[in-house]
Amino acid sequence: MSVEKVEFGGHNGDVLAGRLDMPVGKPRACALFAHCFTCSKDIAAARRISGALAGLGIAVLRFDFTGLGHSEGEFANTGFSSNVDDLIAAADFMRERIQAPSLLIGHSLGGAAVIAAAAHIPQSRAVVTIGAPADPAHVLNNFADRVEEIRAKGRAEVELAGRRFTISSDFVEDVSNASLAASLARLRRALLVMHAPGDTTVSIDDAGTIFKAAKHPKSFVTLDGADHLLTSEEDAAYAAETIATWAKRYLDLPQPTFDKKVPEGITRVSEADPAGFLQDVSVSGSFHLLADEPEQVGGTNLGPSPYQFLAIALGTCTSMTLRMYARRKKLALASVSIDVTHNKQHAPDCDGCESSNTKIDVLERIITIQGELDDAQRQRLLQIADMCPVHKTLESEVLIKTRYSKGG
Repeated sequence: MSVEKVEFGGHNGDVLAGRLDMPVGKPRACALFAHCFTCSKDIAAARRISGALAGLGIAVLRFDFTGLGHSEGEFANTGFSSNVDDLIAAADFMRERIQAPSLLIGHSLGGAAVIAAAAHIPQSRAVVTIGAPADPAHVLNNFADRVEEIRAKGRAEVELAGRRFTISSDFVEDVSNASLAASLARLRRALLVMHAPGDTTVSIDDAGTIFKAAKHPKSFVTLDGADHLLTSEEDAAYAAETIATWAKRYLDLPQPTFDKKVPEGITRVSEADPAGFLQDVSVSGSFHLLADEPEQVGGTNLGPSPYQFLAIALGTCTSMTLRMYARRKKLALASVSIDVTHNKQHAPDCDGCESSNTKIDVLERIITIQGELDDAQRQRLLQIADMCPVHKTLESEVLIKTRYSKGG
């Protein structure tokens, strides 16, 4: 997977900044992601959902609306209608660059915008809303005490989420006159409505209104415990997984292909995002994986870390080894579960050492087995666990040979 910076013309010619989350190989489909009111393409929810879909083989374009983020233009001169037009322009860009988007995803006001834009993007087949208002004018609640002043003076500066924005009377009138009723009535696309019951920014009643107004096929998923912006890593990941799973039902996705250039027996790791730590991992041209680091150290947490992959190797090898032994000995082993954690601790004979290299790596392995086994059999299985090939490799001296390729 790769993340590419892109630019394209918006509804009035201003240059809009976007990020294109690309899967490995030819995309199976394309999607557009519309961010929330005064947000940007780089909020955590947008990154996670785009990354999850790219892992499924779907290319995703997320971009900043006119006057926001890294895009050109004056926010004061925009409105709900301009957001819809920016989405149409983004769809045109994707159509020329790769293929037209078949999936439209919108967060908050962006959700209302993708509903309105769907009819103007004929190749779109599915629409997802996250915390979307049933009435675009809902955003006026963010500065309700200033609306009359804005109408009277033509514009005024308001504070939203700690930032200052100039809101014009044209914006107020535009969102006030916008309606989703007609767009929902003629949507004719699969719709997934996602909303948090505890959303204090947009009531879940709005989700109910959208859902009732739409025709089938339609689905409703409750984001229980989440906030409006899906700031929790767990909530954003759940939304991403749900969208990816749901989308497969309504998009005509060809079977994914793997990089056949990777020879049998080779594990190839390629940098996917030079700005972060995301890595593409292709195993023998048959399997595709992602590796990453947590957000707190500069990663995007879209895959296991290198040490987590090490723990995966030990845990899976241990489980397989125990199962093979139980089959061969016809033991009543019902199930096996392995918990592996990695940490560093001071070597016992290095207490008091002043060197900074006095810690050793420790992999703690907890084995849980179920079945009608006696104490002797359980003890023997514990001994067999240490015969796992990966266990033996980790405890032995390993020689790593490194050389440059001809292309280096």
